[in-house]
Amino acid sequence: MAKKVKTNRIQIILECTEHKKSGKSGVSRYICTKIKKYTFTFKLKKYNPILKKYTIHKEIK
Repeated sequence: MAKKVKTNRIQIILECTEHKKSGKSGVSRYICTKIKKYTFTFKLKKYNPILKKYTIHKEIK
């Protein structure tokens, strides 16, 4: 049986900021990980398949 390794990473959810403003149904979300000690919120440019363009995705809790 494999040992459990303690990691200093947590999973976060990134949600599109422009999708709500567009008024279209559905959501665009991505799951990624970040180091626990980083206190700032992540903002990454990811592809939104509903809007069919790259948009800013912001970390949500």
